[in-house]
Amino acid sequence: MNPLTNCKNIYFIGIGGIGMSALARYFHTQGVVVSGYDKTPTLLTDALIEEGIQIHFEDDLTKIDKAATVIVYTPAIPAEHGELNYFRDNKYLVVKRSDVLQWITENAFTIAIAGTHGKTTTTSMTAHILRHTGYGCNAFLGGIATNYGTNFWSHEKNVVVVEADEYDRSFLKLAPNIAVITAVDPDHLDIYGTAEEVVKAFGEFSDKIKPGGVLIQKWGTEFNTNTSNKKVLSYGYNHNEATYHTINLKVVDGSYHFDLVHPAGICKDIILNMGGLHNVENVSAAIAIALNLAIDEVKIKEAVASFAGVKRRFEYKVKTANKVLIDDYAHHPEELNALISGVRSLYPNEKMVLVFQPHLYSRTKDQCDGFVETLDKADEVILLPIYPARELPMEGVSSEMLLDKMKLSHKKIMSKEELFDWAASTEAKLIVMAGAGDIDTCILKVQEILTKK
Repeated sequence: MNPLTNCKNIYFIGIGGIGMSALARYFHTQGVVVSGYDKTPTLLTDALIEEGIQIHFEDDLTKIDKAATVIVYTPAIPAEHGELNYFRDNKYLVVKRSDVLQWITENAFTIAIAGTHGKTTTTSMTAHILRHTGYGCNAFLGGIATNYGTNFWSHEKNVVVVEADEYDRSFLKLAPNIAVITAVDPDHLDIYGTAEEVVKAFGEFSDKIKPGGVLIQKWGTEFNTNTSNKKVLSYGYNHNEATYHTINLKVVDGSYHFDLVHPAGICKDIILNMGGLHNVENVSAAIAIALNLAIDEVKIKEAVASFAGVKRRFEYKVKTANKVLIDDYAHHPEELNALISGVRSLYPNEKMVLVFQPHLYSRTKDQCDGFVETLDKADEVILLPIYPARELPMEGVSSEMLLDKMKLSHKKIMSKEELFDWAASTEAKLIVMAGAGDIDTCILKVQEILTKK
């Protein structure tokens, strides 16, 4: 029996995470009593509290909900965490977020978007198109959709759009009807060990698609998959061999205008008001899903034109004639590369200052050469110290390691306070800030400084 069937109280350890908070919101809308713990208050936990969810920020057994029948935790929680061990020792049902998503989606028509990067934006685009066109869906997003100010919404239609996370092999618990794979580049090698194992896992995910389902993969991604029981389609920017591909792309007033070739013809005059050529590719995948659901082309185009983006995905924080500040979650070399290329496509003649906070010691070590090569594509780079997240320091792995290997002349390492001082005095017109750590707490301050200037 599904453990959620009679669930009246649920408790989250790490409730402030982007994926965990979406689940918390889901159960809250279902009338379940939701509460939880997180390490520090954030804008997201503030929002959850305002919505009526009880949250505390101390590892404190007196504040937990002992009536909860399901305990959900994030792998980022340390093994010695007191609350987590209390629930385990007392034989509560303690599960990961991926288990809960499995239970929610197993009897739904599920659209799952996976990939080492691009999945949050593509998931948000897909869910927005389905919502805006009236098709309807329940959405579990890995970011805050700007149009709606949330990472979750519900609908009476039994359709789920979900971000399928490869970390900890979580996505292998899903069995989607439609799946998208955006990228299979090496990442999370602390989990997988080798790049080959990452690719293998995506092949396994693709084979989880229900018989008669659809796989939509980015052109150039290669993995082993059974093609006899599903339709396999591809998408790509500037790849005419792909099933869905863009033509006649041009930039007009900071927006992308293009046509999308698909099996039944050409969807003309699409307008995407979001920066980054990689987002033209992402929206192509979202449109491919909508076309496979037989949604009207005119409605699809209206939805795409109205898409306002995702928080921290090529998000303009300042956009004036004299100053541009772009915020992005990019934390992998390929994501940084796509970000830089996207900025160059919109501002080809402007000097770009890139402020980057590396995320995880293991990723910085494993992807060192890729980071160095990509960072060198900016005109000036400011590195913040590595954000460790769940990891302990590794000997010899630091932002200085990246700086020493870079060929770029204009490069430096700064603390957050030094960054604020720099922002107050800089004459740079184009500043891009990127990373998956706590750099987002700096961006609001930099935005404030630049706006006052």
